[in-house]
Amino acid sequence: MAKSILNKKSLDFLEKYLNNAAPTGYEWDGQKLWMDYLRPYVDEFITDTYGTAVGVINPKAKYKVVIEGHADEISWYVNYITDNGLIYVIRNGGSDHQIAPSKMVNIHTKDGIVKGVFGWPAIHTRDKSDEKAPKPDNIFIDIGAKDKEEVEKMGVHVGCVITYPDTFTVLNENKFVCRALDNRMGGFMIAEVARMLKDNKNKLDFGLYVVNSVQEEIGLRGAQMITNTIKPNAAIVTDVTHDTTTPMIEKKTSGHAEIGKGPVITYAPAVQQRFRDLIIDAAQEKNIPFQRAASSRATGTDTDAFAYSNGGVASALISLPLRYMHTTVEMVHREDVENVIRLIYESVLKIENGQKFSYFD
Repeated sequence: MAKSILNKKSLDFLEKYLNNAAPTGYEWDGQKLWMDYLRPYVDEFITDTYGTAVGVINPKAKYKVVIEGHADEISWYVNYITDNGLIYVIRNGGSDHQIAPSKMVNIHTKDGIVKGVFGWPAIHTRDKSDEKAPKPDNIFIDIGAKDKEEVEKMGVHVGCVITYPDTFTVLNENKFVCRALDNRMGGFMIAEVARMLKDNKNKLDFGLYVVNSVQEEIGLRGAQMITNTIKPNAAIVTDVTHDTTTPMIEKKTSGHAEIGKGPVITYAPAVQQRFRDLIIDAAQEKNIPFQRAASSRATGTDTDAFAYSNGGVASALISLPLRYMHTTVEMVHREDVENVIRLIYESVLKIENGQKFSYFD
């Protein structure tokens, strides 16, 4: 492993950024933190109506390259309040109902956070011959209220968004663990690329757009909006992908990826082949370890939104392997984080102003 590129300031920002809640549709507080950190490394910012934030280097350049992650995290909405003060929920993004029972929650209200718990019947009271599994229609939140009126007096109403309060920790010195690593790690990593460009005094002859998109978790919506604003020529997207070495994952269908083994470079219809080859060349030239993955149709990431916009944008996907996606204990390896940053950085430096990545030139 090369010398660490993450400094104390970087890691302090990462912890603060992860610990802040930024559920889909409510990303702005996290975006403000991100922009404050990025400010010394870019020339200007672009923001849009729904909260996507973009730091721009060389904003007057005609040729535009995007590096992108997404800012939002999965969450729940208050959907129904019973007469005796219990709260039923619906998903905001791909929240996992099976991990909910016994979890603490934060309900976001106009006047601040209301604490609650996902309750579940005690093991003593359940019918062992007919165990009920947690399902979206039977999990519920208890905020200690005696009835619906008291719930509403506490500021909780239908439509309030609900997040988990789990915070950042490090296991065994090099495993980062938190909720919302998917995909605040992406926003962190692209910000670190901008910092490295500034620290190393690299001069780009094209515009670099450091994009932290919103609403990826409900259909790539933020990327769809901002790509039409920027109209880029090329885009490198970074997101997380599954470590498939943990139990109950079938490698024959999910492929093989493992934390600690490097960034994952994706092969897919949305990934422009010559642009991907540039990234692989960068990895090999700089001895950056990497893994490969294939997606049969869509990548399921913002890569798809950029690739098929504006008549076609040369796009590529560099993923960070992660364990336990969409839980409160998502886990990544520090070395992978650093190598994703290095790979995006080195790939940006290989891009030539005006490069078309054409198959026909």
